[in-house]
Amino acid sequence: MPPSPAPIALTIAGSDSGGGAGIQADLKTFHAFGVFGTSAVTAITAQNTLGVTAVHAVPAATVRAQIDAVATDLPPTAFKTGMLGSRAVVAEVARAIREHGLVGYVMDPVMVATSGDRLLDADAEALIAEELLPLAALVTPNLEETGILVGSDISSLADMRAAARELVGRGAGAALVTGGHLAGDAIDLLWDGSDERIWERARIATDHTHGTGCTLSAGIVSGIAHRKSLIDAVDTAIRFVVRAIESAPGLGSGHGPIDHFASTE
Repeated sequence: MPPSPAPIALTIAGSDSGGGAGIQADLKTFHAFGVFGTSAVTAITAQNTLGVTAVHAVPAATVRAQIDAVATDLPPTAFKTGMLGSRAVVAEVARAIREHGLVGYVMDPVMVATSGDRLLDADAEALIAEELLPLAALVTPNLEETGILVGSDISSLADMRAAARELVGRGAGAALVTGGHLAGDAIDLLWDGSDERIWERARIATDHTHGTGCTLSAGIVSGIAHRKSLIDAVDTAIRFVVRAIESAPGLGSGHGPIDHFASTE
């Protein structure tokens, strides 16, 4: 008897020429978790560990054509969005999700790179909250992205808690606010509308954290694709990212990539 096929996941995101984030990180993560990865490229970036030097947006119609091609022949069990870049792409992705009835959606609202470079047009920020947030089973913003989405600075656990509840109140199935940039210990907070879960751990002293957000959301998508519960998918993905940071290969002269060869167990 032939082996059962691997579950399929889709990433709708930008390409990172440095290989540490974006669709490259997503596909590496899917593979690590035994998931067949497909992709729809939203932007081509010229970047490395020092920053982003150029961005070429893919036309919204071409992004939609990629999603259509995957959804009609390789329908994903779960999927994610990352860097969308423009208002037109956000709107087209939202239409594609609705029209194809795609489920298992993890929204990583990529707005700012680790280097500080903006990766989303300002006029697209409100549309993400209006159009994509209500379609998401889970949204995974970092502190800066959370602040943009809710319109206030996030600088404490209390702020994270309030913001997670606001994001769910605005339509997300659940919110995982990642506090890697919070002072003190690293804290991630999950709120699903009824239960809260907090992961707290000592901060790892390193500059090699490029791609953590992409990898985390892709790890969660992988868990959902394998039919794990949301809490188990989040827990497994967080532990994978921690191990990937701990064993980062030390590449580049700036914010280096994490280790996608890290154990998933």
